[in-house]
Amino acid sequence: MSTSRAKERKLERLSPFELKNSLITLASESHHRSSHSMLNAGRGNPNWIATVPREAFFALGFFGLEECKRVRFDPSGQAGIPEKIGIARRFEEFLDRHRDASGVAFLSATYRYGLNVHNFDKDSWALELAEGVIGDQYPVPVRMLEHTEKIVHDYLLQEMCDEEDISPKQQFDLFATEGGTAAICYIFDSLIENRLLHKGDTIALGVPAFTPYLEIPELERYEFRVIHVNGSAQNSNGEATFQYPESELDKLRDSSIKCFFVINPSNPTSVAIDPVCLEYLTVAVTRHNPDLMIITDDVYGTFVPGFRSLVSCLPRNTICVYSFSKYFGATGWRLGVIALAEENVFDELLARQPEEDKEHIRKLYETLTLEPLKLKFIDRLVADSRQVALNHTAGLSLPQQIQMLLFSAFALLDKGNKYKRSCVELINHRYHLLFDGLNLPVEDDPNRAGYYCEFDVMEWATHHYGREFGEYLETNYEPVDVLFRLAEETSIVLLNGGGFGGPEWSVRVSLANLEDDSYRTIGKALRKILNEYVEQWKE
Repeated sequence: MSTSRAKERKLERLSPFELKNSLITLASESHHRSSHSMLNAGRGNPNWIATVPREAFFALGFFGLEECKRVRFDPSGQAGIPEKIGIARRFEEFLDRHRDASGVAFLSATYRYGLNVHNFDKDSWALELAEGVIGDQYPVPVRMLEHTEKIVHDYLLQEMCDEEDISPKQQFDLFATEGGTAAICYIFDSLIENRLLHKGDTIALGVPAFTPYLEIPELERYEFRVIHVNGSAQNSNGEATFQYPESELDKLRDSSIKCFFVINPSNPTSVAIDPVCLEYLTVAVTRHNPDLMIITDDVYGTFVPGFRSLVSCLPRNTICVYSFSKYFGATGWRLGVIALAEENVFDELLARQPEEDKEHIRKLYETLTLEPLKLKFIDRLVADSRQVALNHTAGLSLPQQIQMLLFSAFALLDKGNKYKRSCVELINHRYHLLFDGLNLPVEDDPNRAGYYCEFDVMEWATHHYGREFGEYLETNYEPVDVLFRLAEETSIVLLNGGGFGGPEWSVRVSLANLEDDSYRTIGKALRKILNEYVEQWKE
């Protein structure tokens, strides 16, 4: 080991994503010195994509260009823009003419879905598709394109909600954003700007959590007092399930807690909140803290069959953030969406604000509307995302919204759930390969998304060798020592679970970004390091 314990102690104070850079350097050096292939299982970028909605996007692009050239075309490369009159007829002719081309059958099915399910006006629907893929207009409406919003709305209801939770009249307003990252930033800022949260307020955070959620509340502009709701539950064998015990959920009964941020399924543990926990949480909030604002990040929900979001259980209280990046292999597209029920606690709290706060709101949004106080929170999010003054040019770019629409339609029209099954089976296969390399059994867990695996070294140590061995590790090594050994000895990069607010001795393995056999290799390498600790302890 070339990395001293003192240096490890300094580096473990960094964010896991910054610590990763040091580990990559060590792994690269090890790779050059030996025959090891460098394996970076620290990133969550998937190594698969959804092909069908992309094929449809490019096919639609040809139609959009065809429409522009029909209006006007100059040999210099200049063309006109799509015209509404008769565009549906021309689109249907295009679909028929190219029916054997890649993506066209699905594109045609998406077009018919809009007509049959939502009774879209044909020309308006076809024009949105053509203008959207060409990107020749500003986004109108700025929050989200009219037809696109309805299709994405259907997708979110299908993937995030239980049919029994959502009444036929329940509707959500959507705001398309530049990925889930932008969505979270916009929400934090608008909560402060609209004085729903104030600097120094008490909020709750479900942990373990994606590192930025741990770091953002500490920024000077927020300085929130953070109460951790710990996913510390264990099964009958004493193994972590990462569910929230009732004693932890009871913290949310405290009305001084104004907001609850949670990732579901969690990152790094990749486990969805159990139905029993969801029911207990629903009752706790409804009876004891009915004005609690909840923000749930559900990007990994599509990897759990039958997933149920907090926006399904508590639609009045919850803002749902969803990203298309992981499920569809689209991190480079930057596609996210914010969903908020039309009847929600955020608007109710705004209506009950003191006059001083209302005067602040009037001045903030008076250039947008003659009645600023009636502006819904979802629309304030849009305006705040562009410093209010640039609201007229807000909104996600049209091509991005069209690709989002096609991703959504792909899931809606996949009645056999073939794509979902394929993604779930791939992740599950890699999970088993990892544990095969570790020579450990895989426990069944219906709540497991499996996109990541958080392996707790200390839990393994005490379970197999007793508390004495665990105390030996704590006395002689830093919790990140296993990461440095992996990087230096085997050229493997993992992240430290302690940096996510998880168990200090845990490591996070991304099961999304490497070839399948790499995970057995990682499991074997991790087992080798663990056995080294055991031998040193015995000596």
